[in-house]
Amino acid sequence: MSGPEIQAICPRQLFDGQQWLQQHALVIDQAHIQAVLPTADLPSDIPVQELDGRLAPGFIDLQVNGGGGVMFNRAPNPEGLSLITAGHRSRGTTSLMPTVISDTAAITRQCVNAVSTAKEQGNASLLGIHIEGPFFDVSRRGTHKAEMIRAMEDEDLMWLTSLQDFPVILTLAPEQTQNGQIRQLAGAGIFVCAGHTDATYEQLQAALVDGLKGFTHLFNAMSQLTGRAPGAVGAALDNSESWIGIIADGHHVHSANIRITQRAKPDGKLLLVSDAMSTVGSTDTFIDIYGERIELQGGRLVNAEGNLAGSAIGMIDAVRHCHLEVKLELEECLRMASLYPATFLGLEQQLGRLAPGYRADIVHFDTDYHVRDTWVAGQHQQHSIL
Repeated sequence: MSGPEIQAICPRQLFDGQQWLQQHALVIDQAHIQAVLPTADLPSDIPVQELDGRLAPGFIDLQVNGGGGVMFNRAPNPEGLSLITAGHRSRGTTSLMPTVISDTAAITRQCVNAVSTAKEQGNASLLGIHIEGPFFDVSRRGTHKAEMIRAMEDEDLMWLTSLQDFPVILTLAPEQTQNGQIRQLAGAGIFVCAGHTDATYEQLQAALVDGLKGFTHLFNAMSQLTGRAPGAVGAALDNSESWIGIIADGHHVHSANIRITQRAKPDGKLLLVSDAMSTVGSTDTFIDIYGERIELQGGRLVNAEGNLAGSAIGMIDAVRHCHLEVKLELEECLRMASLYPATFLGLEQQLGRLAPGYRADIVHFDTDYHVRDTWVAGQHQQHSIL
């Protein structure tokens, strides 16, 4: 373990994805982690970087609409993706699924092509793509444009099932699909999730049998849990195999509902997502969606009617909220932001832990939850406190 490409990072506290370690060092060999060992056992010829604060696996965000001043739909190109990933890296996110919201088929395909090109050009923060819509229930569309909502055609199905180069999440309303479509999508490796849906509990049960994998931003834009109709929320809480994404920004979901969800689901099935818009990692105070102005007010993004339109948080903000406000253990909050999203995508042997052989995706943050440094595939970047 020597040579200029090998380095050691020695934080005050190190969370390896399972437990906190004191007086331990992380040894990086180029893009990967070579070792985690007591600082007393470090060879003398390795360069050492000592850090205050906490070191943890880099955050993985499965739902990112925009960042760095751009919305993915409005900048479906590698340059736009570079701004988005940079904006979220300042919030501790080292890898993500850029999310295209309901739009024309042409824009959606441009977004897929942009991810493919950007990955080829070396943007290591990109994992794949999240296609959110347009196969929704129009009554649960939220800020998605009504004119964009439509049924899935055979051509859509053929194209979606052909996407094999990287992970693809597809959020749809199961009740708006035809018999067998979810089964075909899941069989092709698409991660199908329910969202913007008015489905009944029974319809969701059938979708889960067909391969539905999870629920997008639980509690928001879906049929709710009531005494005689469990709805989408009830189906998500009742099913032990499905995954749940939740927006923990203090506006979308009450803290008690996050705690209830965390207790109801088996360990590892609750994920933090940002559902972030372009203001994250930017000084912008408003965004434009479909020609509608969305204002940043009191830490939330709202349209002219006062309705929520995505979030203004990054993953470090969700971790902080879940620990300090929801009162979940910090270790679990960090897993919800890293290991569990990696496991959802089947990447838990590569990402989500600080362990030998894993990619060196790392976040360093202080006790005030300011991100100070990140590493993506071993490449270091220092961040100023905004």
